[in-house]
Amino acid sequence: MNRELAFKSATELRQLIDSRQVSCVELTEGFFSRIENLNPQLNAYLALCQDAAMEEARKAQDEVQRGASRGPLHGIPVSIKDLEMTRDVTTTLGSAIFRDRVPEIDSVVVERVKGAGAIILGKTNTPEFGLSGTTENKLGEPCRNPWDIDRTPGGSSGGAAAALAAGLCTLATGSDGGGSIRIPASFSGLFGIKPTQGRVPRYGGYGFPAANHFSQSGPMSRTVADTALLLQVLSGPDLRDPVSMRESPPDFFEGLEKGVDGWRIAWSADFGYAGVDPDVVRICESAARVFEELGAIVETPNLEIEDPFEAFWDVFSTASYTSYGHLLDERREDFTYYGLRAFDNGAGVTGADLSRALLRVDQLRRQMELFFDNYDLLLSPTMAVPAFPIEQRPEVIGGKQVDPFWGYLPFTFPINMTGQTAASIPCGFAEEPENAGMPIGLHLVGPRGSEARVLQASAAFERARPWAEKLPPIS
Repeated sequence: MNRELAFKSATELRQLIDSRQVSCVELTEGFFSRIENLNPQLNAYLALCQDAAMEEARKAQDEVQRGASRGPLHGIPVSIKDLEMTRDVTTTLGSAIFRDRVPEIDSVVVERVKGAGAIILGKTNTPEFGLSGTTENKLGEPCRNPWDIDRTPGGSSGGAAAALAAGLCTLATGSDGGGSIRIPASFSGLFGIKPTQGRVPRYGGYGFPAANHFSQSGPMSRTVADTALLLQVLSGPDLRDPVSMRESPPDFFEGLEKGVDGWRIAWSADFGYAGVDPDVVRICESAARVFEELGAIVETPNLEIEDPFEAFWDVFSTASYTSYGHLLDERREDFTYYGLRAFDNGAGVTGADLSRALLRVDQLRRQMELFFDNYDLLLSPTMAVPAFPIEQRPEVIGGKQVDPFWGYLPFTFPINMTGQTAASIPCGFAEEPENAGMPIGLHLVGPRGSEARVLQASAAFERARPWAEKLPPIS
């Protein structure tokens, strides 16, 4: 398989498949060959579905020959984050506790990907239960960044990002409960969007039922159009998820060519509280000014968010403890340190604590709703720093002491609290010597339900500052 074909977009591959210039079988074989060669350096995949994928590829090619199509992803090689249940395929949730668990059902995300005709290559690496913004667990070696294998690709969709960036799949599913699509998109030079809360149903997970206040499944890709394609497949109501949006999704492709002329866009370097690397601020602010070249008005309002992490953490960790805390007594030694941190916090949250945290969530949601009365979009850095060496989370950022557990992701988790949609777009590379050449992401935040708007702005930026041809050393 040549490198050029491995990095074709899904929209390009569909044309090649439909015109019979590329065989679904040869395409799938080619990706498994690349995975065999490159995955040992990256640990992007936890499990492969080679036999099943080749069988599906042969069926897909037979259908092409007959002029039939299963759907918009017919024959496209896709990876699935290992937080999604996959029938008859090991689903670990990134935890040694579930090292050998093989589900009997698919999650709704997997159902929809299969229904659209995609070829599932395998399950991508993730931290335990998605509880970390980097991708290390007790299942094996850490997941590594194709731009620099000594660094993290981010998390919790770190394996998805590493696979995409290295050309080991065409599309990837991720999920985002505190930044887990946008963090690895920024660290790995990719495009990813966190949909509005409820846009993509979340049915299909292990553990006892817990309220889903923050987490959303969503697409990751190398182009805006590919993300729109996968988001269209994933979106829509499902009665098995009580918080899924009941209305049908809009056409996410409709506005991709329209641009942002006349839009009013806000820029914030720090959300009023974050410590941010000066190199990141400079690159992202320069990227924000590109929207002025495209006809938008870019302003710098006084956005002041009071640090909301304590409230976020109480809600997030309580849900995690509700789902998996029953395993602590028998399997405590099998949990990661960050898993134990989450469960121990969740176990100690009182009813009063949770009530206060949910009030803070409501207050932040209202603050951002009022903010968007005056703006079409909000721009910020996606991350406070470029990707850092594995297991070396920064303790000081931009001269400010931060909690190394979350200080590098101050822009992402508040948007999970508000339920809004947000994307990360590649906007440049770090220039300071200690991080030179590492990707930087620009954060585009829209009101609830405005995925089409965020995609429209992202596509306008992509045309002005294209990124897809920039490939990492491990590719």
